[in-house]
Amino acid sequence: MAFALKSTAFSNGGEIPRKYTCSGENVSPALNWIDPPGQARSLALIVDDPDAPAGTWTHWIIWNIPAQVTSFPEDVPIQESLPNGARQGKNDFGRIGYGGPCPPPGRPHRYFFRLYALDAILDLKPGAARGELESAMKPHVLAHAEWMGLFKR
Repeated sequence: MAFALKSTAFSNGGEIPRKYTCSGENVSPALNWIDPPGQARSLALIVDDPDAPAGTWTHWIIWNIPAQVTSFPEDVPIQESLPNGARQGKNDFGRIGYGGPCPPPGRPHRYFFRLYALDAILDLKPGAARGELESAMKPHVLAHAEWMGLFKR
């Protein structure tokens, strides 16, 4: 098997239910993954919308997910640090944690959930921005897995 990410909330390439968007409860969907590389020490997740009018919009960043963790439940708490040691940063809404799809009315936007297996625990404070996370993890990426959903209003 290869490193893979999926969600039970929506199919890959399928429509993201309103519950997980700003039009609904705005909670994060359940995610699970299999087979990160054996040398992985942590995982990082970046969720974004490359179709946003102002350019790619970041909806969620979370890192230092322990390598032995294989899933997130629905509605991950909106807090800087989680009990398992994972840390969350600011999304492009200017808030910590998950901010669901919220495109302007019109055509569907794509929302990419990208999970990265890293060979390190990152020395990055909670609340960091995406650019800081990407710089910190760049030399440590072993593999990545991806899941994509669509949403329109």
